[in-house]
Amino acid sequence: MVSSSRDGGSAEKEGMARGIPYGPLTLTIAMQTLATMAAFSAPTLAPKIAEDLGVDGHLIGFFVSTVYGIGIFSALLSPDFIQKFGAVRVGQFVMLGVVAMLVIAGSGGFNALALCAFVLGIGYGATAPVSTHLLIPRTNPKVLNLVFSIRQIGVPLGGVIGALLLPVLAVNLGWRLAFWAQIIPAVLLILSFQIYRKSWDKDRNRTHRLFRGELWRPLYLLRDNALMRLLALASFSYTGMQLCFIGFMALHLTNRTGLDLVAAGQVLALYQIAGVTSRPLWGWLADRYISSIRLLGLLGFAMAAAAVAAGQISESWSIWPILLISVVAGATASGYTGIAYGAYAAFGGQYRTEATALGSSAMFAGVLILPTIFGLIVGDMNNYWQAYSLMAAIVFLSGFWLIVAKQSMD
Repeated sequence: MVSSSRDGGSAEKEGMARGIPYGPLTLTIAMQTLATMAAFSAPTLAPKIAEDLGVDGHLIGFFVSTVYGIGIFSALLSPDFIQKFGAVRVGQFVMLGVVAMLVIAGSGGFNALALCAFVLGIGYGATAPVSTHLLIPRTNPKVLNLVFSIRQIGVPLGGVIGALLLPVLAVNLGWRLAFWAQIIPAVLLILSFQIYRKSWDKDRNRTHRLFRGELWRPLYLLRDNALMRLLALASFSYTGMQLCFIGFMALHLTNRTGLDLVAAGQVLALYQIAGVTSRPLWGWLADRYISSIRLLGLLGFAMAAAAVAAGQISESWSIWPILLISVVAGATASGYTGIAYGAYAAFGGQYRTEATALGSSAMFAGVLILPTIFGLIVGDMNNYWQAYSLMAAIVFLSGFWLIVAKQSMD
């Protein structure tokens, strides 16, 4: 049986010598950035789309949910295709899905948006497994967490670029051209991947038969490996906590503190900045001073504290403690993903690509489920502290179990 994570010895030796594989790292960051920007295009452009098509703008919010929902399955399925076709070819397929989504979104009406969310989701879940397969054999283990943390910057980077660029394009050129403008860099990335296809896909297994036993390998890891179960639980809860902060912070601040929308947006921007800047820091710490598992546990404790504090925010609070909570929440709930993927890759053994696929699917499930529960609690009880307290308990327990697991491993 040949794992989809099988790598050539020469490539691995070359990677050890180089330390940080700048070529694969650059292309995988670009892939994640462009795919994420495409995923958040519809919500970003929702006001213009709703105005033009005469639909309720809130319905477009389901676009991202559809992408992540389909992404759960595409993440689990992607290692099977990586094994047969190679990570580069699957990465090109991801970007082809991005191009198709952008073409459809800019060409049709509301029904087209529903279709293109499905199209994008088919490839979106493969971004992390593709990156793991390309990066691991070319990365020195001493900088593994740093490399994966840098790669994960592509997620917030895509969101920030989209938030800054797409509204400007929509106002000046129309929302359809705002979709279509993203096609150019996506096509260029497909061509860039092709340059390296021959050398980076040497380890593909042309005789591998799709949809056989290896298809279920990520779920087998979940069944058979206790650490993978704990990592999946942490990924689910931490990412759910991340989206609770992102989805409800501005609304919470404007409703309960008297801050206007601009000020609340600035607090949320600070959250995003903390999430971006903290990722390389956590990666560096995990490589040098503390294991990724233990650090993930400690981050769970910190984000639980931030959630409890956020639930207490009221009109009597000054802006400074609110900003502090935003920084801690962003640095933990948003900043953890790089070392999480590094842990999946490091502890997944020969099935590191499949382990990363499991991690992606767990994160996507957290995006779908926990913010929904959070919103239902807030809507039912008309208060935030109960919802934040529940989420804090979930992430605290996830972190605690990781710490215990690490203690038993030592």
